[in-house]
Amino acid sequence: MNFLDQFKLNGKVAFITGGSRGLGLEMATALSQAGAQVALMARREKYFDEARAELPGAHCVVGDVSSEADVKRAVADTQQKFGEIGILINAAGIAWGAPAVEMTAEKFREVMQVNVDGTFYACKACAPDMIKTGYGKMINIASIAGIVAEPPEILDAVGYSTSKAAVIMLTKDLAAKWGRHGVRVNAIAPGFFPTKMTEKNLPKIEAMINARTPLGRAGKTGEIGAAALFLASAASDYVTGHILAVDGGTVI
Repeated sequence: MNFLDQFKLNGKVAFITGGSRGLGLEMATALSQAGAQVALMARREKYFDEARAELPGAHCVVGDVSSEADVKRAVADTQQKFGEIGILINAAGIAWGAPAVEMTAEKFREVMQVNVDGTFYACKACAPDMIKTGYGKMINIASIAGIVAEPPEILDAVGYSTSKAAVIMLTKDLAAKWGRHGVRVNAIAPGFFPTKMTEKNLPKIEAMINARTPLGRAGKTGEIGAAALFLASAASDYVTGHILAVDGGTVI
């Protein structure tokens, strides 16, 4: 057996929400380099500038994951372009930082709609292709904030933490439901990584993060992409319902 062959994705089609920048684009790039055809969904056309430069062959679809109609349309568009979808990565997500007593119902609901509802909509839309072929990989992006509660000095975003805990349970439940059809559903729970979402706060809290993390640092570019490639490939065929914490050991 050539073990490296298990990581090849030639002939696979990957649909990635939130794939136009940040960790989503990093994962899309990893899958593309492994041979997959990738389709990216993002809310605004301008977000695709970086993605098109990085991945000239990517299919880009504008849509809002909190709208089930948009998700269905984007999935159908991808199927028409590339054929059956065999890999899904749910990377679209938002955060709204505010103390719990100041979090408005509207903002709390907005975070849940994007992070939880959007993840469910994409899983639901992509599942028929995977069930029909008897094989598929779904990767939901959770967070260590959905596993352990953070003090407000590090993360004060109750809606975000709650939504990521919901994504973790959604992942496990769908894995239990769809495993008999050959559909593997896993999640990645990143620790703190330098992204547009964290660029303002990470420098302020990095010393605290480093002190409590066994590996003594925040995440680096490429580490989430590599984890996604493992979960998208045949190398993880006997893995489902797993939450892969890529966090330097924070949640040991």
